[in-house]
Amino acid sequence: MTTVLICDDRRSVREGLTRVMSAVSGVSRIDCVAHGDELLARYSRQPVDVVLVGTQRAVPTGVEATRRLVSANPQANVIVFGAPDDAGSIAAAIAGGARGYLRWDASRPELVAALAHTLASTSVPAPRQPSDPGVQLTERELQVLRGMSQGKSNGQIGRELYLSEDTVKTHARRLFRKLGVRDRAQAVAHGFRRGLVS
Repeated sequence: MTTVLICDDRRSVREGLTRVMSAVSGVSRIDCVAHGDELLARYSRQPVDVVLVGTQRAVPTGVEATRRLVSANPQANVIVFGAPDDAGSIAAAIAGGARGYLRWDASRPELVAALAHTLASTSVPAPRQPSDPGVQLTERELQVLRGMSQGKSNGQIGRELYLSEDTVKTHARRLFRKLGVRDRAQAVAHGFRRGLVS
């Protein structure tokens, strides 16, 4: 049976995620905390199998809570969750030690897969994996991915690379397809796990 600790400063998010997790088979206990200090104190008193930490665009609390928890407890299994287009927060949390991430709208099968993979001490996979794990991105696709990892918009990436925004979108669609992901956040997380961006 799996024990879960949820950390997010929004009560509605904590309650909503608790309801979803309660319906996942194999989850025996779910606790919630609102802040990083509470997270560290609770985890040190009573470690859990999986920690879910919420992230918000331009709000560093979730990323900081992840970094502090993993720094103090390297064995902690942390999954961050947030908006699918908030690549910056998700990438920073993964760089801070999170094993993977989930979108706000993750389905129950994706939740189950995330828990299983995290407990197996592997990175949480994107919902769809590329058919060829050795797929290579072009230099231009890598440049676009690096721009995404820095939280830049398609327009900003295009201006830096002297490309139109539509051309950037085309490169983005191709790299999404190659990596087997559906959006920016998944692409950035996948890029960090594979060492394509740092």
